[in-house]
Amino acid sequence: MRITMSLLAAAALIVMARGAHAQAHAHVNEPAHAPSGVRVDVNAAISALVDEEDVDGDRKITIADCGGPHTTRGDKKFLLRSVDGRRLEVSGTYYLSNLLQELTLARERGEDTADIAADRIFEAPTLHLSRIIRDVCWSGLTRRMDAGGLHAILADEKMTARGGLTYVYVPEEDTAAVGYYRGVVSGKAFDTVRLMTVPPVMTEKFLHTLDGRHGILSLALAAGAGGESTPVPFVVPGGRFNELYGWDSYFITLGLIADRKFEMARSMVDQHVYEIMRYGKILNANRTYYLTRSQPPFLTSMARAVYETMEKNDVSRAWLRSVLIAAIREHAAVWMGPDRLTRTGLSRYFDTGTGPCPEVEAGHYDDVFANFARRHRMTPREFEQAYRRGAVKDRELDDYFLHDRAMRESGHDTSYRLVGRAANLATVDLNALLYKIETDIAELLRDEFSGALSIGEGKTVRSTEYAAMAVKRKVLVNTYLWDADSGIYYDYDAVKRARTGYLSAASLYPLWAGLASPEQAASLVARALPVLELPGGIASSSEASRGAVSAERKERQWDFPNGWPPHQMLAWEGLRRYGYDSIAMRLAYRWLYTMTINAVNYNGTITEKLNVEARTHDVFAEYGNVGTKFSYITREGFGWSNASYQVGLPLLTPSMREALDRLVPPEWLFTP
Repeated sequence: MRITMSLLAAAALIVMARGAHAQAHAHVNEPAHAPSGVRVDVNAAISALVDEEDVDGDRKITIADCGGPHTTRGDKKFLLRSVDGRRLEVSGTYYLSNLLQELTLARERGEDTADIAADRIFEAPTLHLSRIIRDVCWSGLTRRMDAGGLHAILADEKMTARGGLTYVYVPEEDTAAVGYYRGVVSGKAFDTVRLMTVPPVMTEKFLHTLDGRHGILSLALAAGAGGESTPVPFVVPGGRFNELYGWDSYFITLGLIADRKFEMARSMVDQHVYEIMRYGKILNANRTYYLTRSQPPFLTSMARAVYETMEKNDVSRAWLRSVLIAAIREHAAVWMGPDRLTRTGLSRYFDTGTGPCPEVEAGHYDDVFANFARRHRMTPREFEQAYRRGAVKDRELDDYFLHDRAMRESGHDTSYRLVGRAANLATVDLNALLYKIETDIAELLRDEFSGALSIGEGKTVRSTEYAAMAVKRKVLVNTYLWDADSGIYYDYDAVKRARTGYLSAASLYPLWAGLASPEQAASLVARALPVLELPGGIASSSEASRGAVSAERKERQWDFPNGWPPHQMLAWEGLRRYGYDSIAMRLAYRWLYTMTINAVNYNGTITEKLNVEARTHDVFAEYGNVGTKFSYITREGFGWSNASYQVGLPLLTPSMREALDRLVPPEWLFTP
């Protein structure tokens, strides 16, 4: 693959693009004589700008705002009036949306009049989007479970408790937390909030008591300046995901580190350590309905990334020790425990709960219940109610929910790769992640703790133990998951005793984990990557593996043609690990171009996933696309998408970055 990257060539391509893409894309060309800035009446400017250019009334300025032939509304030309009477023209969707964003930020600062700088309005796209992520989005996604932030966290659109009450659950052994939250919820502002405790051993009986009164689970406290307890902050994914999530947090942490927000990155690790020590595992998220379920494990990778930013001394080593103890505990009790260890010696995703998942959107299981209702000669509603209260039994439906819950622990909910069989599968992604954890623990024990670490209760663990575990897992992965004929890793069905043959982005995880041999890596690059690589980045699966979709067989969000930020970042790093830097740059450019063109055309929109075949954020499979609902300016973006932008930009060469600012499509830069 040859990369054509001279600035002269890029400029020539821009000229070629004028005719072909002028309608579809908002090309960015900074005005030759832009004024340095202008002082404006903020509210008047917003009102006039929205009235003239927000034709569809969504409180954004996008390429969808098109006026009729006999009106100036939506003509993408706006005269910005200064307080001293000057009128300055701003033209083009991108520049107008930047103006709207800057005016909105000024209004949020409480400014009646404000100096609007030209370099902010006419800022290059990569600089603008990266700055908004760094200065606005991370703050918009930061939460604290204190008196000021608790109400926002308690509001959970995924679940409504009975009786108009909301619940805060605290580990009963965490006496400091019990005392803190008892004080918080005693105020008048929390008269509908009830404080509950979680026992150290969560029995099935306790879990059943949560029905109808699910709530938020408390997280770590720290000592404040005066010695009082204060909740540790954390960053949420965004939108309807308004709590601390498991695997999202790893990628969010990488983004925080890229933006030098080191203390917040450390807080993210501390919160996951707290979950393991108090709730037994890193949770899908800190809600009670997730107590039976984890998510893909990234703790040691998070810790290593944060530890690299810390000064090496006794304090940082003590911190690392606490993380390792938690990681060792979770590895043994959860991922190598009887629920998740398969007969192959490899691990699977699982959920120890039963029945429908409480957090799914209303109506999500309607088709499932309708299919089984016919078998029982009942209406769908009658059957659902009877099944939920245990009045009707159906073993096949029980199995469906067993697999559905396991799929949700995988984070890939939903995908035809996992539907109806997730709990039977030793998956490539999970076992690559566990190999990475085992090698991380082995290396950290060797390099930072002289090869051995006391973890309490008279037990000492050694680097050699975890190195041996990693070697054993690698042998098992090559035995069960590596398909020599196709030269690709596939999930293994432990019930059918066969590989599934379903090609997904998970097949690339062994590159990131360092599990693949150089020969296996070369095979993945030659055989898997050409199928998964689409114009906008890496697809979640191949189209052939997904199969045909129809009204009866609906599209799944974790399948072709959709691409997700974690898959992109893992692929970039995995390819770089094996020396395929130019391919990693090409893939990063594809993804960043897709993010950038959508942000330029749609008022800075940053969404949780993208259609990488069509390079659009218009993805409406299953749950829609989080990140599209905002007014005037995106205050959150989406956690791991924000991170992918900040992590991806440094991978580009200066000439690639220049081309991206000029919105040069990938196919004009990368030639066979």
